[in-house]
Amino acid sequence: MSSATAWIANRIKRDQIDKYLEGGRDFIQDEKIWDEINSAREPSKERAREILAKSLEVQTLTPAELAELIQVRDPEMIREMRETALKIKLKVYDSRIVTFAPLYMGSYCVNNCAYCGFKRENETARRRVLSMEEIRRETESLAGSIGHKRIIAVYGEHPLTGVDYIAESMRTIYDVKVPLGKGHGNIRRINVNAAPMPVEELKLLHDVGLGTYQVFQETYHHETYARLHPKGTLKSDYQWRLYAMHRAMEPETGIDDVGIGVLFGLYDWRFEVMALLHHAIDLESKMGIGPHTVSFPRLEPALNAPYVFQSPYRVSDQDFLKVIMLIRLAIPYTGMIVTARETADIRREAIYHGITQMDASSKLGIGSYSEDDGIQQEDRQQFILGDTRSLDELVRDFAKAGFITSFCTAGYRCGRTGKCIMELLRSGREGKFCKLNAVLTFQEWLDDFASPETREIGMKVMEKEINEIREKNPNGFKIFYEFLERIRNGERDLFL
Repeated sequence: MSSATAWIANRIKRDQIDKYLEGGRDFIQDEKIWDEINSAREPSKERAREILAKSLEVQTLTPAELAELIQVRDPEMIREMRETALKIKLKVYDSRIVTFAPLYMGSYCVNNCAYCGFKRENETARRRVLSMEEIRRETESLAGSIGHKRIIAVYGEHPLTGVDYIAESMRTIYDVKVPLGKGHGNIRRINVNAAPMPVEELKLLHDVGLGTYQVFQETYHHETYARLHPKGTLKSDYQWRLYAMHRAMEPETGIDDVGIGVLFGLYDWRFEVMALLHHAIDLESKMGIGPHTVSFPRLEPALNAPYVFQSPYRVSDQDFLKVIMLIRLAIPYTGMIVTARETADIRREAIYHGITQMDASSKLGIGSYSEDDGIQQEDRQQFILGDTRSLDELVRDFAKAGFITSFCTAGYRCGRTGKCIMELLRSGREGKFCKLNAVLTFQEWLDDFASPETREIGMKVMEKEINEIREKNPNGFKIFYEFLERIRNGERDLFL
């Protein structure tokens, strides 16, 4: 038996699935979801506004309520829904947009997903796993040249990138300190996108500083899932993947921030939106809190993955923005991520539909941050990016639109995670901390990394934010402004 085969044989722990099932079934019941969708009718304006009012109070919608909003066709009500989604984003997260970068660690994978350029049978893909020294160089580029403070580390499902490798790579990233004119550049938060893991491995990752743990279901539709993830692969086990977030939030792991998502375009978007809500509700019910983030990847071209072009469920730009808006309304407390898979135009519009996080200066090739000239190479990437803007450009675009880029990681280091952050988000009190820290980190980034043009525009939005803090948080303003002046004088990584 090969080492990979032996590794695969011992991955799935049935007892860590069965404990969550009800009557032997998981919480995604395809026929029930379709009944919820098909039995809903377009609501009256009065009824729609009643549901929107509930969203605006940062209350999770019921599946029946979301199904009604899915049916809305009236242009006036669509506009009101979009306006409400933006109001919720501003109420819960203020004018902040969090930025990060993806760091792909390896392109080996034991799975054979029909839509992925890293699938096992793709013999054209150039396979590689980063060494710790290469990870160090990638981190130096991200933290020392670009100015990122947080990353999403992405790992394929393979023994070469198993839990021990993940833990060592995280220690390496956190260890990197790049000298700057003032202080040093470093990554302060590592989120991880990786395969489902058993509880004991998740605890290890928590102990080395795991931020948010992401596992996307890809599609919640059982039949479609089985067709796209061939039998005999690890990923073919639907329930092992579905309950990855439940396992992550077991008390013994220590993890309390998890991220869910769907690869839109694999199945009907209406079903997937409903299933995301069911997932959030089941997490709330069984684990006490819902998802810290929801992500919205959409099918993109990938090398030797023809299903991307064959899928009958490709999501139009209009429907994609509607999907984002609906999730903001249905799960109003959650952070929402749209990555550089999408074009710059779509991402600009997505902000006004409720998005709170985006990546920038993104590269997907293994080792690309320290080695490449910025040209995308299909045989080295999982898929092709749609938005290649630099972090500097993204920050400038946000500032022109009146949004501030947040590099804050203070809440995580101060224990404002899990149930604590959820309570703050639902009550609208989160901004008392995060707005202050966003401004502090923004000043730090402008001083250390911004181009002259971006700094000039950024300082204008900074003044707006400072004035709002002075007016809305007079009790906290004195200590905040003291910290701000210290940062302007060269101190770094101050937070409240």
